[in-house]
Amino acid sequence: MAGIGRWGARGAALGLGVLWWCAAVRLAVVPEAGMLEAAVAAGGWGLSVLPVHCVPKAQAGGAHGAGPRRG
Repeated sequence: MAGIGRWGARGAALGLGVLWWCAAVRLAVVPEAGMLEAAVAAGGWGLSVLPVHCVPKAQAGGAHGAGPRRG
């Protein structure tokens, strides 16, 4: 997200989070809530379980070698 900048990315994440919460609350409270709210809620939950911060151990900052650990 080099082009968006640090605050733009945070604003986008905040906006999408608010959108997800509104859809989830509307789906739980309003009897007439439909497929759009369900799709937004399911899509947001699906994105939340993606392991986006996982990297191979060799590339992780402060990674230890593959040898035995010393306490």
